Amino acid sequence: MEKLVELVKSQLLLLGDLSHYTDTQLQNVLMETVERMANLHAILIDPFEKKTIVTQLYHQLRGYGIIDELLKDDDITEIMINRYNLIFIEKNGCLQKTNLSFDSVEQLNDVIQKIVNQSGREVNYANPIVDTRLLDGSRVNVVLSPISVIGPVVTIRKFAKDPLTMDKLQAMGALDEEMSHFLKRAVRQKQNLLISGGTGTGKTTFLNALSQFIPKKERVVTIEDSAELQLIGKENLVVLETRNDNSAKVGKLTIRDLIKTALRMRPERIIVGEVRGSEAVDMLQAMNTGHAGSMSTIHANSAKDVISRLEMMVLMASDNLPLKAIRQQIAASIHFIVHLERIENGKRAVQSIHRIVGLHHDNVQMECLYERQRGKKGDKQK
Repeated sequence: MEKLVELVKSQLLLLGDLSHYTDTQLQNVLMETVERMANLHAILIDPFEKKTIVTQLYHQLRGYGIIDELLKDDDITEIMINRYNLIFIEKNGCLQKTNLSFDSVEQLNDVIQKIVNQSGREVNYANPIVDTRLLDGSRVNVVLSPISVIGPVVTIRKFAKDPLTMDKLQAMGALDEEMSHFLKRAVRQKQNLLISGGTGTGKTTFLNALSQFIPKKERVVTIEDSAELQLIGKENLVVLETRNDNSAKVGKLTIRDLIKTALRMRPERIIVGEVRGSEAVDMLQAMNTGHAGSMSTIHANSAKDVISRLEMMVLMASDNLPLKAIRQQIAASIHFIVHLERIENGKRAVQSIHRIVGLHHDNVQMECLYERQRGKKGDKQK
């Protein structure tokens, strides 16, 4: 079969640009070329092998090669390509190695360029790291050599076809009914919420589920590195996405730039996909200056860690701002912190919900309203 595949590929090169073909036309061309090359070179091939070759070549031309089958599997939530011949997945909450492999580094690079070009971004030697997304919204991170010593590395966080609602999360055991009602009231009452957690704890998924409680007529602006949020049914929605600079080092738009732009759009709420750095300053100011009900996520190991991380982010962006003033801003801007963790069965769940009480002796004080007991089947509420 390998010989036949190479023969077909050589014939396809003679056809030139195939992008103008429809999907059906391309499949017909591939089938005709496979049959013709098999007959011409007296290669015996059964119908199943013929269909396999056509499917393989079609995915290389129109899809993303061997990872297409992984993208179609709804049980797979993450795809990790460590090398062209070493691919891991997260399936049903468990990491596992696959037996899939690209033919070469060059083939993997072709897929990378296809992914990046579709979103209008660049990844190359001068710009070896890029965050982008697939056409279905799945988040993609690419790191090229020499930053990645072992070669191109691609991580894909798949985009759910059907966004998880709070009811679904409740049915999965991520939180209980009382907490769901509590969070619904908090969103409806325009409280500012911060969703925290480690890598892969479902922060964006939870933020998306919370957004369903926003009244559909409110004007909402979302800001993300790669647009992932699915705010279904919102009539007055603006979606903003950051942009990397190009090879000439111009055109870059950061989260911070977009928050400032969003403030000129008369938003009733601003939702920032994730706060990682200096944009924390602008987000806190937005939350505290007439944009109540805003939400974001932050990478942190606990609710207490959220405060120290925010302090560090603001300090790095504002050298002359006293720590007391930063803590006052945090206490005045954020009402609740919802912390997520992976629990003992590998699933994601709400670990705690804290209310920001205010300042006491110049420290941000929190009250724990809810806490899941680690290692227990049940939850304990405070």
